[in-house]
Amino acid sequence: MKKILASLLAAFALVTGAQAAGGALVLDKFPKERVSDLAALQNGAKLFVNYCLNCHSAAFMRFNRLTDIGLTEQQIKDNLLFPTDKVGEVMKVSLDPKDAKAWFGALPPDLTLVARSRASGSGSGADYLYTYLRTFYRDDTRPTGWNNLTFPNVGMPHALWELQGQRAAKFVDVVDPHDPTKKTHEFEGFEQLTPGTMSPQEYDSAIADLVAYMQWMGEPAQQQRTRIGVGVLIFLAIFFVIAWRLNAAFWKDVK
Repeated sequence: MKKILASLLAAFALVTGAQAAGGALVLDKFPKERVSDLAALQNGAKLFVNYCLNCHSAAFMRFNRLTDIGLTEQQIKDNLLFPTDKVGEVMKVSLDPKDAKAWFGALPPDLTLVARSRASGSGSGADYLYTYLRTFYRDDTRPTGWNNLTFPNVGMPHALWELQGQRAAKFVDVVDPHDPTKKTHEFEGFEQLTPGTMSPQEYDSAIADLVAYMQWMGEPAQQQRTRIGVGVLIFLAIFFVIAWRLNAAFWKDVK
């Protein structure tokens, strides 16, 4: 429980910083239907293990839980068990905490509950992650050479840059019409510097799969809970009709 609380606090601190720095950035809507798509979840799990699990852990998720999204234990062993050799192990990372602090300035947070902890008034945690992973750009003033529109001055480099390619962000100075002495630095658009291995549409689809997996990982029983909830509501509706008719039958001779 202490580890879970620590992970939530760390993620909340990052979200607070992102919201404060991000200003009025509008979050893109995550395609929710991906969470119930097994093929999307499987692809998202592959992306997560290959690109996220190098630095971030998911210490409250076990590899064998991936059987819930249609993978066999043999498929998990053959394709996803890079940091361990036991399918029952949790998704930990071998990155030394001291190295992480030296390289990134802080220990990368655990991602098990990140899709749930980053929800805000601007959108869901999935919306935040979907926007965040698609708004990296080159910035030579940053130690890692990367920056992010959603989380300005983020310490994390762009781990998926080979897929998306390298982009530069274009900003313009906008003069306040009510006060000509005031200017705001506003984002105008991205400029593609080098192509990635994916087209923009393919990259957005891959990120949607990755975020769908992270959303599922935060609550693997979400779909099952929803189905059970619907079943309970249907049962209560039927039972209400039966109880109503029984009540009418029992009291029909009472005046």
